[in-house]
Amino acid sequence: MENLGYYQFKVSHPGLWRLSLAGKAASIFELDQYSDGRGNVSLKGKDSLVLYVDSLKDVEGNMLRLSRKKGMEEVSIVEPADEQKAVGEETCSATGDSSCGADEDSINVFSVASGHLYERFLKIMILSVTKNASKPVKFWLLKNYLSPGFKSMLPLFAAERGFKYELVTYQWPDWLRVQEEKQRTLWGYKILFLDVLFPMTLKRVIFIDSDQVVRGDLKELHEMDINGAPYAYTPFCDSRKEIDGFRFWKSGFWKEHLGNKPYHISALYLVDLARFREIRAGDRLRQTYQQLSGDPHSLSNLDQDLPNYASSGPADSRVPLHSLPKEWLWCETWCDDESKKKAKTIDLCNNPMTKEPKLDSAVRIIAEWSSYDEEATNITVRAYGKILRDFESKTGPSDQKGKNDKSTVDESDAEEVNEEL
Repeated sequence: MENLGYYQFKVSHPGLWRLSLAGKAASIFELDQYSDGRGNVSLKGKDSLVLYVDSLKDVEGNMLRLSRKKGMEEVSIVEPADEQKAVGEETCSATGDSSCGADEDSINVFSVASGHLYERFLKIMILSVTKNASKPVKFWLLKNYLSPGFKSMLPLFAAERGFKYELVTYQWPDWLRVQEEKQRTLWGYKILFLDVLFPMTLKRVIFIDSDQVVRGDLKELHEMDINGAPYAYTPFCDSRKEIDGFRFWKSGFWKEHLGNKPYHISALYLVDLARFREIRAGDRLRQTYQQLSGDPHSLSNLDQDLPNYASSGPADSRVPLHSLPKEWLWCETWCDDESKKKAKTIDLCNNPMTKEPKLDSAVRIIAEWSSYDEEATNITVRAYGKILRDFESKTGPSDQKGKNDKSTVDESDAEEVNEEL
């Protein structure tokens, strides 16, 4: 990140770690000094720094200072889009992390969920994606708020449905204004860390809300030309006229700010990660967020308002936004019934007029939802059954729990499985 050159060191286990510059940075910068709170260590003439990491406190808040090489004072550090993959592969090789490589032949899907209801929706979304995709799918799921039970059954769910997945996480930086509500924090994770959440080997990713059902082939969207924009969203429908009074973007601030541009919905979007990083879109969005989030009346729909505002914001922080064809996101609240026939995804938007519960609207609006729900439930029962059998085989019968210290299954996971079953 541009802010203080902020970097999160993802330590997966204790031990010795060698830090060095990769890609374009190695030709522009040289190591200068390392500060760990106990003193400063000169790194002049060295091409790497060896750290012993025994706990997070060994590296938290430490400063690694760089200096520009002679003649490189004005050279941009930004990696061109076509070179990012090579840098990512170099980093993966250096860390020995086999999981950070991207699957070039896969459709990459990012999603977030919190709570049992939205984990239930997430499983249905995953089923709908995999059943309609003409290519393999890899899901990138935010780890922060997933329950232990969901994470326990995910490997079996993936094996049965034939998809790959990776759990990603990022610690909210202490210098970036925090959100007090969990829902708003989740919205922040949808948009604020796209440049640093995924490996640099990943070129594109599609974000899909967990409460969506996909009917189209995401291969088409994953490979779509978005005219050099870093991301692409679907404009809100304007065909359901009885909801006109709730279209807040048609008047006031948003009408003035957007001009003739449409206001876009954030339930689904495509991100060209290489282009996103190349134009420093993440830094621009975080800068705009920091400026606006101090006002409690601003960014009421954080994940949606921020990209819409930035698409027409000040030139130095503007992030272009491409409009997807409207059939890529149909929502009963805003779109008329006729347009549903062409829908490639259906989103369970909240209806400000009826306030219908999402489970009720899912069954009513989406014909295939109940069958997906039944299939997801059956897979979940089989997965949890296996987890419980494995747990009992290692710990003995339930009355013997706690007597076998060699168990590799967490008891809290088993208790959550029992509760959900």
